[in-house]
Amino acid sequence: MSQEQEQGPKPIRRLEESLINRIAAGEIIHRPASALKELIENCLDAGSTSIRITVKDGGMKLLQIQDNGCGIRKTDLPILAERFTTSKLSTFDDLSRIQTYGFRGEALASMSHVAHLSVITKTKSEPVAWKASYIDGVLVDPRTRQSSEPRACAGNDGTTITIEDLFYNTPTRLQAFRNISEEYSRILDVITKYAIHNPKVSFSCKKATSSSPDIATPGSMSVQQAIRLLYGHSLATQLIETNISSDKPENPDNEDSNDDEAMDVDLPSSTNWSAELHFSNANYQAKKTTFLLFINHRLVESSRMKRSFEAVYHGVLPKGAFPFVYLSLDIDPRCVDVNVHPTKREVHFLKEEEITERISDITQQKLALQGQSRTFEYQTLLTANTAGPSITRKRSRKDTEENDVEDEMDEIPGPSAPQEKRPTYSYHKVRTSLKDRTLDSMFPVSSPAQIDLNENEKGKGKASTQGTPTATKSRLIEESSCLLTSVTKLRQNVVKNKHRQLTEILQKHIFVGIVDTHKCLSLIQHSTDMYLVNHSSLAEELFYQLGLRQFGDMSRLKLQPAPSLKDLLEISVGAEESTKESNLTKPQIVEASQMIITRRDMLAEYFSLNISESGFVQSIPLLLRDFIPNLDYLPMFLMRLGPQVNWQSEAECFDTFLRELAYFYSLGATFSQTPQSEPSEGQEPQDKAERWQIQHVLFPAMRHYILAPKSLLERDVVQVASLHDLRSLECHYHGPPPA
Repeated sequence: MSQEQEQGPKPIRRLEESLINRIAAGEIIHRPASALKELIENCLDAGSTSIRITVKDGGMKLLQIQDNGCGIRKTDLPILAERFTTSKLSTFDDLSRIQTYGFRGEALASMSHVAHLSVITKTKSEPVAWKASYIDGVLVDPRTRQSSEPRACAGNDGTTITIEDLFYNTPTRLQAFRNISEEYSRILDVITKYAIHNPKVSFSCKKATSSSPDIATPGSMSVQQAIRLLYGHSLATQLIETNISSDKPENPDNEDSNDDEAMDVDLPSSTNWSAELHFSNANYQAKKTTFLLFINHRLVESSRMKRSFEAVYHGVLPKGAFPFVYLSLDIDPRCVDVNVHPTKREVHFLKEEEITERISDITQQKLALQGQSRTFEYQTLLTANTAGPSITRKRSRKDTEENDVEDEMDEIPGPSAPQEKRPTYSYHKVRTSLKDRTLDSMFPVSSPAQIDLNENEKGKGKASTQGTPTATKSRLIEESSCLLTSVTKLRQNVVKNKHRQLTEILQKHIFVGIVDTHKCLSLIQHSTDMYLVNHSSLAEELFYQLGLRQFGDMSRLKLQPAPSLKDLLEISVGAEESTKESNLTKPQIVEASQMIITRRDMLAEYFSLNISESGFVQSIPLLLRDFIPNLDYLPMFLMRLGPQVNWQSEAECFDTFLRELAYFYSLGATFSQTPQSEPSEGQEPQDKAERWQIQHVLFPAMRHYILAPKSLLERDVVQVASLHDLRSLECHYHGPPPA
């Protein structure tokens, strides 16, 4: 028997008041951002139209908030920081009708127990302001730590609350906050959300060591303008706005209503509600879901609503992309229970599931009306000062997040200021518009759909070149769901072997033109650099990754009429030079290659290569819409599957098959005509069709899907010019450019 059992149970004691208050404070004040949230809500309850926030060391050393609200009476200051002192409630019934942010009177009390709290406040009726300092909820003199009365001081109408040395007396909690930049980001996030919901209130936030604010709103905006200012122009242009409300009152004669009447609870006879909703369309995509939810103007969280919105966007956005949603929901206060969380982060309300479903349905309908096709913006750069309306430069998502506050102030009406005209040197000019001319645009180029040869033109080798070719808009290729470990590892290897800089070059390149049709060389531009690339090698890597991306869910290219596999193999064996040196006879090679028929089920399920039992090739995989492989190489592809694919190991089988498939597809990016031979009849339009396919289908697909491995740098991608380096060399000999 243990010593504790011999002594009996320990007695139950009442905790000390200071320990009780410190435990309660830890539940309310989790971090500086949660303290600021409580303070902002107090400012808004006071009717403030201007809120100024100053932060030092992420709010750990200093967190100060100043407002121009109604202020606090001098007579109320002695009990201001005591627990459960509030001007919002008188009876418990008031809790069911509460429409203010705060009501329990715990925020300032909690702060006084874990930080040094001081208040300067002035009402409009009083001639001076009053300053008070608090420790553990008691009004004290900050120097002597003894009880004291408020002191008169100078001040403006409103209240300034200062919190210093947060968690100074809870070292364990203090040690958990080491990244002050992260804490400051959380503070900015809280301010941003309240600034969007309260666009008529001016918000400002800056670091104590900085003279300029990181967030500044004018306080005379709409919600749409606030989103534009704080989240950026790129999001604001992709927003859909709608207002939703309940269709009809609920039936007051149902069983729930009878039960409520029996308990004498004052509940409304109907659950009427209204909602203001701003949400992004299919063109906008972020790395994570941004969900701003306000219920009766209270910032809260709802995992059910968030999952509901994510489900709506699941079929609209590509994998890994997420939406922006701002929802302001107004419900009868008697239907909402606000007292279910210490920090008021969550609320419960009646008919939550029905309201969520209704809002999700309306959102889905609005997205459907907008269409689910996505459009892509491109950057434009002015290289000269020309007369006419100014053009706003499109910015990247990263630039938007960091510099929105300064750049987007141009969207807010205000006095115009003259802008300094700076010269743009030639080596800083970057062609980034997809509408700029390429090499091929200087010659008549036709899309495959525009090639229309009649019997007379076939003999002359001419093609119809009427009209202007347009780039094909391919559907987004999503990664298929596959539980095979071998496929998962192959996909991980592609990501692991990605060369970051080369991938960025290919994703952001500008196509210049095809240089050598026989060596498969093309020119692309990235920033001020020019690169010579082997588009056939790039295409082979692209098609391998596309095949791996669509593993088990590939589209089919039907062959009508279906050719015989044996006939195709005989054609390939007869034309392939390497088979002449083999020890096997040609019929034996054909017989050996026909072994793929025994694996027809696996080929059909994973690769959409359908071969009938009688040996006819019914369909082949289609890896990229609008890119049709050169079927002249189909016999060779089928023949190579026998000896080149490792059929014994699962991972190697999938890998080698996809490599052969990619090689077959990449041959469509080459030209059958040799340099020494003369163009044959019909060769010119065929070359033009292949050129169009490379420029308008192949290279755009590289921008979206390829993760370039380092091996491509060895011989397939070569930098041939750098405008900046050439200009720097010129400056070295001739001096800097004129100012």
